[in-house]
Amino acid sequence: MTAPRQSAARFLVASDLDRTLVYSPRALALGVPDEEAPRLLAVEVHNGRPLSFMTEHAAELLVELARSCVFVPATTRTRAQYGRINLPGPHPGWTPRYAICANGGHLLVDGETDHDWHADMRGRLADASAPLEEVVHHLALTADPEWTLKRRVAEDLFAYLVVEREQLPEHWLGELTAWAAERGWTVSLQGRKVYAVPAPLTKSAALAEVERRTGAATVLTAGDSLLDAELLLAADAGYRPGHGELAETGWTGPGVTALPQVGAAAGEEIVRRLLEHVREGVPVRDGGLAPAAGRR
Repeated sequence: MTAPRQSAARFLVASDLDRTLVYSPRALALGVPDEEAPRLLAVEVHNGRPLSFMTEHAAELLVELARSCVFVPATTRTRAQYGRINLPGPHPGWTPRYAICANGGHLLVDGETDHDWHADMRGRLADASAPLEEVVHHLALTADPEWTLKRRVAEDLFAYLVVEREQLPEHWLGELTAWAAERGWTVSLQGRKVYAVPAPLTKSAALAEVERRTGAATVLTAGDSLLDAELLLAADAGYRPGHGELAETGWTGPGVTALPQVGAAAGEEIVRRLLEHVREGVPVRDGGLAPAAGRR
């Protein structure tokens, strides 16, 4: 990549969005009596309907976090889907300097696509993974319309299904995962979505490019799904909530803290922990912080 480095940043913080930082009504998991429920801020509206929320306190913490570090949304959403997200920030109209979309397939800089990065990623996929068309065809053959609600291709990079999760055949996901792995693809089940993503298409690859450009001294991350595992391992410290694909499998890794909170409460706790690191100026984990696996 030829993009120049910016002036060095002390902290680079990258967070997954859905079910990590922002939550649909189905995923809020408030778990308290109605009169004790936290006030919520809508951060996504689509066709006039609010779709995603965070607690107002999480929003306040995020404003301070964004003011204190380079904050990078890192999402599997397409660029259009990400464009619907309106995160609170230090000033009206604020948007993050960098954003990772399509699971790393696109890097946005000041809201604009970095075409050099995208071309570089396309080359990596061509070298290491089976063509998208082969995977789409396999999904069409094996995903029963009885429990498949939608079939989608995202940014001509990866595919996903919206399914009735409770109706998935017992061994279908495992068989799809094995088939995909032989072809250089990864499978992830997130809520009602089954993602098939080329193995080189990772948020951590795009994060490494942002780290190169910013010269960040410390990298912190958060995420809840299998597609976030590399993102968590690429950081000095990472957080995963008590729900989601990683929690369901008991996954953890060096430098990764598994939080007990679920739903919107987990989102608030994640922002609080990240901000605590930045406020202290030196990351602290159990009395000290050594670089996590995969970090230089």
